[in-house]
Amino acid sequence: MYKKCLILALLVPLALLVGCSNETADISLDELRQKTHIHGLAFDRADSDRLLVATHHGLHVVDSNRRVRQISSESHDFMGFSPHPEEAGLLFASGHPARGGNLGVMVSADGGERWEQRSPGADGPVDFHQMTISEANPDVLYGAYAGKLQVSRDGGHAWQVQADAPPGLIALAASSREPEHLYAATQNGLLMSPDGGLRWRLVHPQRDPVSVVLSSGGELYAFMLGVGLLRAEEAAREWTLVNENWGENYLMHLAVDPSDPDRLIAADDQGYLWLSEDAGQHWSAL
Repeated sequence: MYKKCLILALLVPLALLVGCSNETADISLDELRQKTHIHGLAFDRADSDRLLVATHHGLHVVDSNRRVRQISSESHDFMGFSPHPEEAGLLFASGHPARGGNLGVMVSADGGERWEQRSPGADGPVDFHQMTISEANPDVLYGAYAGKLQVSRDGGHAWQVQADAPPGLIALAASSREPEHLYAATQNGLLMSPDGGLRWRLVHPQRDPVSVVLSSGGELYAFMLGVGLLRAEEAAREWTLVNENWGENYLMHLAVDPSDPDRLIAADDQGYLWLSEDAGQHWSAL
């Protein structure tokens, strides 16, 4: 049942949401949830009280009062949303322009207001639904497009096809310790590659669908459907169940506050946002 629901959530035709307008006035989180679909989350490195939310209709910011405003000048469908792990205000994304087509690899140097294409990607313009930047070496990025895994080793300027993407890929996470280590959340379990995606192996014994994987500060997080939120030290990869109280829901996106590794933000499959102040053990709805 979980696998079927996850597939449906990933394949739902987002064109049904085109009624969302390019409205820049403040709205509530509930209004945002009703109007669009979340594709990525990040704490603003310049101000961790601000949350960046990449959606099917532009990039939005949630302030400390939980009010939402669109900050991107364009209402692009931002997918593969990835903040630079060191430079505040430098953001990467892919996806689709508001007018249709593919964006390639886009970069914003001003916190998400203005965007420009850094590269079309290999055989592009690409539409990376999954993209990730290595904390260990921020010049190394990975993205998945058309069943292939691509890699850039110069900050996203030049890309090459590395290998086939893992079957049933849902999310990618580059290691925070080794730039060649890569994790994949898939329909058939959690995978790890020691060589940038050339070879893969299971890193959790269960083969249940995994909807989220994240590597940050030497810690790994993953959400396994029917199990819950898991955490492990990346060096050992010995998993601990952090929180299992999600019922039929599951997490779709997860981010760690760069100024406080115990502070997490998550988005579930219904578009609700959740905050944890204790590394995922307890959560409160935003």
